[in-house]
Amino acid sequence: MSNKGLIYIVDDEQDICALIAAELNSFGFSTRTFHSAQQILTAIKDSTPDICVVDLGLPDMDGTALVRQLSDTTDAGILILSGRGGLPDRILGLELGADDYLTKPFEPRELTARIHSLLRRLNKHSEPVSQEAPTVARFANWQFNSATLGLTSPDGSREDLSTAEGRLLMTLLQAPQQIVSRERLLGDQDIAYDRSIDSRMSRLRKKLGDDPKKPKLIKTVYGSGYMLAADVHWQHEQHKA
Repeated sequence: MSNKGLIYIVDDEQDICALIAAELNSFGFSTRTFHSAQQILTAIKDSTPDICVVDLGLPDMDGTALVRQLSDTTDAGILILSGRGGLPDRILGLELGADDYLTKPFEPRELTARIHSLLRRLNKHSEPVSQEAPTVARFANWQFNSATLGLTSPDGSREDLSTAEGRLLMTLLQAPQQIVSRERLLGDQDIAYDRSIDSRMSRLRKKLGDDPKKPKLIKTVYGSGYMLAADVHWQHEQHKA
């Protein structure tokens, strides 16, 4: 497999799949193509790609349902490629767990550029983290492992955050007791993602047991951004013998 990354492409139009695969292959990516939701869901049980390129018009499942399922069950980045170009469609796709959204017709080179950008945002295929760098954050009796995206509650129960939720929490954990602007949370993503930050933050709060209507742990600072109202202590992951 290429060290550039593995990309899964799901689109019911074989010509589009072939076009995308050829473009990505020319830049050193490995690709697999699928023409239905069931095909990619079956394949992903055996091997998780770095990014899934998902068309919304699939024959066996609505693409938005597939996006939600992929977001909930894998740590792969998700790029929607769709003919539905309206802002409401883009916002919905991003709220459901996609990391980027590109409308058809599209330029293959732009798709490649967005995949490179998405890989950088997800910190994939970058320099490995130093073994000395702590990866486990403890805060308000919660524990978050940034390497696995595992969130452990005060009572010891554990669940995995989605890539987007983990990225939001990680940004807050890196600046505890400080206001983190929406621009910082947004990074290099577009205005549609900005509209979806609130929804993702609401889901993150629920997983943290923080009432989204009256949050005490992740506070909304109106007009400025968000703030994690807790001290954070970082430590190395402890491996069982």
